Amino acid sequence: MSSAATHIDPTKPSIARVYDAFLNGTDNYEVDREVMRSVQKAAPEAADLAVENRAFLIRACRFLAGQAGITQYLDCGSGLPTAENTHQVVQRANPGARVVYVDNDPLVLAHSRALLDGNESAVIAAEDIFAPEKLLGNELVRSHLNWDEPIALLHMGTLHHYNGEDARTRKDIMRAYLDALPPGSYVAISHFLDPEDEYSATARKMEDMFLHSMMGSGTFSTRAELEELFDGLEMVDPGLVRCADWWPDGPRPGPLSSAQRCIAGGVARKP
Repeated sequence: MSSAATHIDPTKPSIARVYDAFLNGTDNYEVDREVMRSVQKAAPEAADLAVENRAFLIRACRFLAGQAGITQYLDCGSGLPTAENTHQVVQRANPGARVVYVDNDPLVLAHSRALLDGNESAVIAAEDIFAPEKLLGNELVRSHLNWDEPIALLHMGTLHHYNGEDARTRKDIMRAYLDALPPGSYVAISHFLDPEDEYSATARKMEDMFLHSMMGSGTFSTRAELEELFDGLEMVDPGLVRCADWWPDGPRPGPLSSAQRCIAGGVARKP
């Protein structure tokens, strides 16, 4: 396994800890909560971004394990463990399902290794998810998954935190992953959305708060921009939609919040 920094700096916000704060977790610092509060100034319901992202992950994993029959998962940017992690969802459907989590946040690595201790089917690798060639060459990633059989690649709430578009686009990063996946594999992506309607202003305000916080990342993209990330894949019905609209578990009790309208997701199959 590649080495990763082991020092946790409580003076700099972490993407994983900010998400944890949005989800009312306890593994965050004041600097992370300050980012959360700044985004909530733009949209008081901003925590719904994290809630919808997590709920979409769970529903997508249930589909992939239950209906699509996928038994291998590469979860990029897995974040801090919460209830209903990928391995828990998919191993409920198939106890033998294998999961490789990937992250390079020291706190995530420490918590995940403790959580996964004793689970031979789920491991975590320390790599940069925006450096796919290096990640895909990681010994643990190569050995824990069978690259001759379909794999589900998860990029949930990750790509909008990529800041290197001038050097390499998110589409290019996804292309490197997609080229490596065996035929019959699936890809699930969630991403901050500019809905290009009356909620666009809220999306861009939240983006501004994310980008100008100490975290410095959190781009809201249009539907057309997000569709490019699935280039060459067969979208699973209902396609790329707001996360809340992707096979919801039941009827909606009320209208969507502004934040719920500003995160989209989709699942697609590699032919």
